[in-house]
Amino acid sequence: MTTRTGRPAMRSPGRPPVRRDVERAFWSKIAEGMASEDAAIACGVSGPVGSRWFRERGGMPSIRLGPSSGRYLSFAEREKIALLRTQNVGVREIARRLGRSPSTISRELWHTAATRGGRLEYRASTAQWKAELMARRPKTAKLIDNDRLRDYVADRLAGVIRRSDGTPASGPVAPEWKGRHKPRHQDRRWATAWSPEQIAHRLPVDFPEDEAMRISHEAIYRALYVQGRGALKRELVTCLRTGRALRVPRVRARQRAQGHVTREVMISERPAEADDRAVPGHWEGDLIIGTDRSAIGTLVERTTRFTMLLHLPRMAGYGIEPRAKNGPALAGYGAEAMRDAITTKIGTLPDQLRRSLTWDRGKELAQHAQLTIDTGLAVYFADPHSPWQRGTNENTNGLLRQYFPKGTDLSRWNSDDLEAVATALNGRPRKTLAWKTPAEALEEHLLSAAQAGVATTG
Repeated sequence: MTTRTGRPAMRSPGRPPVRRDVERAFWSKIAEGMASEDAAIACGVSGPVGSRWFRERGGMPSIRLGPSSGRYLSFAEREKIALLRTQNVGVREIARRLGRSPSTISRELWHTAATRGGRLEYRASTAQWKAELMARRPKTAKLIDNDRLRDYVADRLAGVIRRSDGTPASGPVAPEWKGRHKPRHQDRRWATAWSPEQIAHRLPVDFPEDEAMRISHEAIYRALYVQGRGALKRELVTCLRTGRALRVPRVRARQRAQGHVTREVMISERPAEADDRAVPGHWEGDLIIGTDRSAIGTLVERTTRFTMLLHLPRMAGYGIEPRAKNGPALAGYGAEAMRDAITTKIGTLPDQLRRSLTWDRGKELAQHAQLTIDTGLAVYFADPHSPWQRGTNENTNGLLRQYFPKGTDLSRWNSDDLEAVATALNGRPRKTLAWKTPAEALEEHLLSAAQAGVATTG
């Protein structure tokens, strides 16, 4: 058979692997932000296969994602060749129909035909598999061939930190690496921890005359993330800033589960009267976070800068019962707790001061629809990464940090303590209010509204 085909013997493909165009489509879907399982199903592959591809390649595509140049036969063209051969169409006619050279079709039929049955038989799937197998150009990674370069990269990634006297600073005892996607709330190993880009750009500075000491940062990432590269140990990913075990596409990293934010409650739909601050009753809200999952809710009126603080006590069982997935938010600022706290606080205000509430995109306000029903307060959400759209609230949170600093346990304070701080803040004169206090500005508005109501009825 080797004599007949003019090529060395090739191992039997068994079940042909997934074609390159399918894998290329899969990675294109990943780049668009789709999950591994969804991207695989969209390309006609099972979900577990997509998860395995993503995991084995460390979240990095191993093939070029650009469109094919058309130089080589595609799988669709090979299917047409197989169909025309079963109809006894000649080589030149096949070439004419496909717009290819007759010699290209002749070589295709000769070199990629199936030989397992003891005779040459052209099958599109087998021909595609053999063409991809012959097109491979295995190349040894630079970090495998160059020991000096590999030692330099590994030392800048995972080198020992030393004190000023030269003794090593071991740091905390980090837990054993288990391949988890990202270390959370646990000690991490102290290391030199240069980024791959820093290493790549420092090499020409340290070795200006040695061209062998050059490597791109992408090659370092590939050596860290892709299985089978053999140059750097996979656990060295813990020395990267993120500590991710898998590389995540930018689009996917920017995505957050925010199904509670629909088009109807975006800040662009907020009434225009809320923007110019002419009419009181439009509020901005947020959380200030402390240690041990403690938090305090803040509400600020846009016109008068009047501030109200929400007491969010922890629920029974916090710190005792084990955390359950999708279970109740025992820390005290879950969706139900926030809805109840805002309803109670806003309910003390007259109707003319309950117009709208603008929040960030946190899940603590996932029950905003029920909040609107209970209080009549229309809820709107700011755009992602746009804190200036809630500037009044951000400024007030900065003032509150004087009383509730970062890194402190906010659950120590009861509702009376929060009321005292809010009273102090509302009694502080503001330049933007012509040196009136927020409490005086709110009282002035309520009096003017009452007088207008009496004049209208009279």
